[in-house]
Amino acid sequence: MAVVGGGWAGLSAAVHATAAGLDVTVFEMARQWGGRARSRADDGLDNGQHILLGACSATLALMRRVGVDPEQALLRQPLALCRPDGRGLRLSSGPAAWAFTHAVLRCTAWTLPERLRLLARCARWLAAGLRSEPDRSVQALCDGLPQAVRQLLIDPLCVAALNTPVDEASAAVFLRVLRDGLFGGPGASDLLLPRRPLQELLPAPATRWLDQHGTTLHAGQRVMEIVATPSGFAVDGVAFDGVVLACPAGEAARLVQDLAPQWSAQAKALRFEPIVTVHVQAAGLQPLPLPMLALQESDEAPAQYVFDHGRLGGPPGRLAFVISGAGAWVERGLAATTAAVLAQAAGELGRFGWQAGHTKVLATIAERRATFRSTPGLQRPRALIVPGLFAAGDYVDGPYPATLEGAVRAGAFAAAACTTAMQNTVSPPRTMP
Repeated sequence: MAVVGGGWAGLSAAVHATAAGLDVTVFEMARQWGGRARSRADDGLDNGQHILLGACSATLALMRRVGVDPEQALLRQPLALCRPDGRGLRLSSGPAAWAFTHAVLRCTAWTLPERLRLLARCARWLAAGLRSEPDRSVQALCDGLPQAVRQLLIDPLCVAALNTPVDEASAAVFLRVLRDGLFGGPGASDLLLPRRPLQELLPAPATRWLDQHGTTLHAGQRVMEIVATPSGFAVDGVAFDGVVLACPAGEAARLVQDLAPQWSAQAKALRFEPIVTVHVQAAGLQPLPLPMLALQESDEAPAQYVFDHGRLGGPPGRLAFVISGAGAWVERGLAATTAAVLAQAAGELGRFGWQAGHTKVLATIAERRATFRSTPGLQRPRALIVPGLFAAGDYVDGPYPATLEGAVRAGAFAAAACTTAMQNTVSPPRTMP
C-alpha cells in the first residue's frame, strides 16, 4: 500500500495499515513529517497552537500505539473559558449535563436571566438530539441568545472548533462538536494541552514506530503521478495494490483529476481559512492564572486565545496568541497583525506584569490554508475515490470539522477500507511483534 502524505492523517493510515500486516510505503513532499501540525525545523516553534479534548479517543489511542503516554505528554484539566479578569465558564468533573449546568449557574460574567436563557436553549438542543438542518448557520442556531453569552461562549468556541465565523459556520457540525465534546460524557470536555512540541506528540514517535516495523518512509519526495493499472496503481511508476491519499485537498485533486474528475472538482472547490499564531517571550510576566485564557476579540484586537507555555513546561513568559478565522488579518499583513496582538496583550495582560518594552516577538506564523471553511450544507469529498484508492484528511466527508481527531479517524478509516479492498491481491500479512 502507498500512503501519499505524512501529516496526522497519513501517519494514522500508515500505522493502522502496518499494524494490519501490510507492506506500506509513505511519501511526504515536505522534508518534515506532521503536515499542518508540526514543529518548525529551524526554531522548534509549533506552526500553530493545537489542543485536544478528552473526547479525542482515536488520537489518544494512536499516540499510545506509537509509544507516547498522553498522561505525560498532555496536561489534562476541566474545560475553562475564562478571561484574564477571572470571569468565565469553568466546568467541573462529573456527568456532562450536570457539570455544564453547574458551570453556567456559577458564571459571574452573565446575569441570572442570561444564564437561564442559555440553559433553556441548550435544553432545546439536547431535546433535538443536538442535530440541526444541514443548511443552518451557527448564527441562526443561536439567534436570540444574549450578546454576553455569544461573546464569551458561542463565538470563541465556534471559531476555535470550526475556524469559521459564526455567520458562515455550519450549525450541524457545531452541534456535533458540542455533542461529543461538551456533552460527551465524563472527561470528554477536558482540555488536553500539549506539554511537548507537536513533533514529539505524534510525527516523530510515529515515524520511529513505522521505521521499526519495516515501513518505507520517503520525506522530501512529492508524488507527481498516480496511474491506474490492471493490478492496482502506479505511483510515479512504482506498482502498489492500493493507495491512500493523505495529502492536502488541492494536491489530491491534482493527482486524481484524470482518474476521478468529479471527486477532483469537489476537492478543488473547498474554501480554506487561515490561522495565525504569534509566539512571544515576555520578560517579567507573572504566570497566567490558567494555561489557556480567552481574550476579547474585536476589529482591532485579533486574538481569541492566549496560551501560557510557561505553565506547560516551557520557558516562563513564553506565550502563544491564536487568531482563528484570520482571513481579514492576513489581508492586513502579518506586521499589522502582530502589532495589533501586542496592543491587545498590553490591554488585557497588564495585570500580570506585561511590559511592551520587555517583550520579544519570536515568530508570527500564518497557516494560510489551515482548515476548510465548515459552512452550512457543505458537500465534502468522500473517502472512496475509485476502488482501491481512498482519501484521508480532515477535509474528507465526516462528522467533524478540520481537527486532529478528524484527520486521525480519516486515516484509520481509509487504511481499513483500502486493506479490505486489497484482500484478494496482497501477499500474506506479516506477523507483527
